[in-house]
Amino acid sequence: MRLLDTGNIQRVDEFVCDTGRPPYAILSHVWEPGEEVSLRELSEPANCAHKKGYRKTEQACAMAAKNGFQYVWIDTCCFERGTSAELNEAINSMFRWYQEAAICYVFLADLLPEGPGPGPISELDFASSLSKCKWFTRGWTLQELIAPRGILFFDQEWNFRGSKSDLCELISSITDIPRTLLNHEAELSEFTAARNMSWAAGRKTTRLEDEAYCILGLFDVHMTLLYGEGRAAFIRLQETILARTGDLSILAWADEGEGHDGGHGHVPGYHHYTSRHPNGRPSSAPLRRPRSPPTVAEPPL
Repeated sequence: MRLLDTGNIQRVDEFVCDTGRPPYAILSHVWEPGEEVSLRELSEPANCAHKKGYRKTEQACAMAAKNGFQYVWIDTCCFERGTSAELNEAINSMFRWYQEAAICYVFLADLLPEGPGPGPISELDFASSLSKCKWFTRGWTLQELIAPRGILFFDQEWNFRGSKSDLCELISSITDIPRTLLNHEAELSEFTAARNMSWAAGRKTTRLEDEAYCILGLFDVHMTLLYGEGRAAFIRLQETILARTGDLSILAWADEGEGHDGGHGHVPGYHHYTSRHPNGRPSSAPLRRPRSPPTVAEPPL
């Protein structure tokens, strides 16, 4: 895992073992095409200082340093995306990296700061503005919302606007994610696969395959990344979930407007029940797992 030194934006240190890794802050944000700064670009600030992503990186480092952290992790510049092995490791580890971060900063580039008027904006206005932020519509930010225990939200000028615990009820109403999960009073494993999948419905990713890759952590599964496989990535994810958990609620996830006989591929033994993407619909699958498995009476001898 590479971490960016908050005191020197050009310095990235690598920590191979989790045991020796220092506490770190982590950034969650929406990528802006053509404006983000890669690991290679970061070493040559003269060529990228004009980009919005460079200023975002500077501000994230400044905030982390202010909070006493020497290191911060940012997905744009803390791993080499051109290296297949490193990309696989990063995406399969990302949920855990957000989970283990000391604090997560959410930068909302489309959330305006409070105006210069006579008083603060009303709670209703703020709720409306927050709910319209792109951050709540992107696929990758779902796990970045659920995994960290501590999240601080900032507007486009890096003004603090609230923590996850402060805004829990509002965030739950925006995302339909239970407050108990947002507050870490419940575990992901307590919810069915169909319920977990429902939180991803309607979210967008730039790459088709990322519809599946961005939610690996929600199911505690790992997959080899195969960019170019298209919708097959999501079917492969469902197969992986079934193989690991045996949670049949995932079979209730059907494509919108299509029956189970859509012919999108199949899980062995469960023909035509897999969906091509998360933007489908759950049928009447249970929302929570039973606390103990049902017992089956032994047949009489």
